[in-house]
Formats: sequence, structure tokens, C-alpha cells
Amino acid sequence: MRALIVDDEQNIRKVLKIILSESDFEVHEASRIEEARVLIKDYVFDMALIDLRLPDGLGIDVLKEIKDTTPETIVLVITAFASAETAIETMKAGAYDYIMKPFNIDEIRIIINNIKDKILLQKRVHELQKFEDTFEGIVGQSEAIKNVFNLIEKIAPFDTNVLITGESGTGKELVSKAIHKRSDRADKPLVAINCASLPAELLESELFGYVRGAFTGAYTSKRGLIEEANKGILFLDEIGEMPRSLQAKFLRFLEERKIRPIGSSKEIAVDIRVIAATNKDLNSLFDSGAFRKDLYYRLTAFEIKLPTLKERSEDIPLLIEHFTKLFSKKFQKNISKIEPSFIDYVMKLDLKGNVRELKNIVEREVILSENGEIKCTPCPASPNHDRTTEDVPEKGIDLKEYLASIEKEMLRKAMQKANGIKTKAAELLGLTFREFRYKLSKYK
Repeated sequence: MRALIVDDEQNIRKVLKIILSESDFEVHEASRIEEARVLIKDYVFDMALIDLRLPDGLGIDVLKEIKDTTPETIVLVITAFASAETAIETMKAGAYDYIMKPFNIDEIRIIINNIKDKILLQKRVHELQKFEDTFEGIVGQSEAIKNVFNLIEKIAPFDTNVLITGESGTGKELVSKAIHKRSDRADKPLVAINCASLPAELLESELFGYVRGAFTGAYTSKRGLIEEANKGILFLDEIGEMPRSLQAKFLRFLEERKIRPIGSSKEIAVDIRVIAATNKDLNSLFDSGAFRKDLYYRLTAFEIKLPTLKERSEDIPLLIEHFTKLFSKKFQKNISKIEPSFIDYVMKLDLKGNVRELKNIVEREVILSENGEIKCTPCPASPNHDRTTEDVPEKGIDLKEYLASIEKEMLRKAMQKANGIKTKAAELLGLTFREFRYKLSKYK
């Protein structure tokens, strides 16, 4: 990371250089506008700290030139001549924050550390965006998901059965589609069925088909999904839910590659590849007799275990961007910006529903978005709750202390909603900039 200090006071530059160096910044200094312009031409800066009054002009001109050249550079404005008008002008020009001299070193250190985190998050997003972010519709660049991509590449050309395991919402159906697309059967059908969606009798008739008159209501013959998938691939989702009574018949089909529709005396030869998926540990079902061992071994010529989202958390920024584009198109919302604070917020959530839950969160935020931006609004999964008033306890209450705690909480929320921009936070609370800074100082 690289930072630029533009200030004519050598002692100020020295202090700021020490603080920036502590946060691993490569620091460049300028005491005049012309010196700063030379550096801006030679380097790209992640961050700049600029004094508004310089010997040869106004620092706001440097601010504007930086923003014209590299809009992503985060600029802190420093001045000893503070006014609300100046603050608003610099914020409109693109400043991240406004700091008055003499400044508190601890406060500056906190601000710079926060900016460092923001820069690192932006770099991570940009780095991921440099690469192709999908593999047959599966989004990710983490090592965990790359291992899955490698397995798909290796096994797809070979005509072997595959079992895909992993928690709900990890993308098992997408993996089945990726195997199909890269297999020798890509030009033939991929037929899918969820074994948990139908009772035993209906599942059997769906898989094997039936002839006219086989049972009450069978007025015509119907081809089963196994026959429909002939020459292609049959995908059995939630295979762990297949009734025990049907497992033996399906095992026989896997061994002989022939089916007999319900009510028929004739067998039909079928050439298919089988891909099964489950979010259950099939081994744990053996002892209870819920799943046959011999069927398990038939299905698991090769197993692909999908990582949870927690195990591939570095993919979350990419997934957020991917789903944002998807739902922006669907709902005709022109989303041009995703606040880093939203990405940071989502990465801290415990997403037990994995990618599916993340997709739902992004869909909600796209719908609620305003002015083409996704911000860190409270989400359904958020562990935070708004503070509410309470009854006066029997032993009484210190009203001043209680009201102060509420005021402090509202200041914090305003700063969060304004993404740390103080002038914007002041506007949200209906305060002047001076009043807002006073209250921030009051509550430290």
C-alpha cells in the first residue's frame, strides 16, 4: 500500500509518516502542490493526506487532481482553518474525512487503521475480479472451490457414477450440470429428480415409468425418467431420501442397466450415467438400515465433497458481485456500487444456508437499494437489534446517563450508515457539523 502526505509543516509530515509506516504504508512526502503533482504522475496512491492551505495554492486542487486520476484513492483533508462550508466543499470534491489541526494522534491512528482495512478489502475484490470468476456457472476463486473444479475436469470425461456430498445450499446441482457439460454426453439430456419430493409409489413410477392399466388412473403409458435420460445423465438429488423399498430395484438397474416399467413384462435396456447428491452422511444411515451399503458403493465410484461457504469465505465478495449483477438485471435496478461495509458485514455472518442464503440476502438488498448503491442496511440474518425504551425500574434510573447512552448509540449508527463520513452523518441526525464533532468528542 502506498500513501502520499502533502503538508508544508515538516513536523506534521514526520508524525504522519511514522503512523502510516506502522500500518505498512510506503510513504511519499510533498510540501508544495508542484511536488505533489510530480508524485501523482509517477505513482498510484491508495491513500493521501492533504493540507488545505499550502504555500503555492489550495490543497483541494490536489484532491481534485487525485480523484480525476485515481477515483479509488482515499483522501483525508487536514486543516487548521475549519468551517462547515470548507468541510462540505471538500466532501463534495471526494474527501473521505476532514481532520482539524492540532489533531489527536490516537484518533488519527484509528482513522488510518480503518482506512487500511477498507483498502485491503477493495484490493481483495479487485484482485478477484481480474480472474474469470465462474466455472460452468459456479462462482469462486478460493483453493477449496478450485479443488472442486479440478475434480470436475478430471472425472467429467469418464463414464463413471458420481456422488456429490455437501451441506444444503453449497451448489450440488450446479456441479452435476458442470459434469454433464464437460462429459461426452453433453449433447444428450440431463434429467434431474429430487428423491425427497415424492412418496415412494410416485417416485418409482417417475423413475421407471408404467404401462397403461398398471394401476388405477394409469389411462396411458408413461416413460420413466431413467428412460428419458437414455444416452445422457440422470441426476438424483437427495438420494439419501430414496425409500428403502425402492433402493433394491434401483440397485438392480445399476447392475444390469435394464428397467421394467410398472405393469410391464418387458425389460428395456438403458445407457445412462448416474450422478447422485446428498446433504446427509450416508454412512450414518447404514446401521439404521435406512440406506443400503451395496447401493452406496455403486453410486460412489467417485465422490465430490463440496466445501461450505465458511470454508471458502474469500469467495464471498465475488459471489455478492455476481448475485448483484444477476438481480440487478432481473429487477431492472442499475446497481453501480456495493459499499465495502456491506461486504464486510456479510462476511461476518454465520451463513448456515451457504451460497443459497447469501443469494437471498443479496436479492433483498438489491430490491431495497436506492440511488444505484447497495449499503449495509439491517438484514434479516443480522444479530443486531435496535434499542428500545424500557420501563422505569423499581430502584429508579439515572435519566441523564440513560439518554446519553441512547445518544451515543445513535451517533454510532449514523457514522455506520454514512460509512464513516462525518458531514453526512451530521446531516442524518439534523446536526450542524460543529455540533456533531462536539458530540463525537464528548463521547470519545
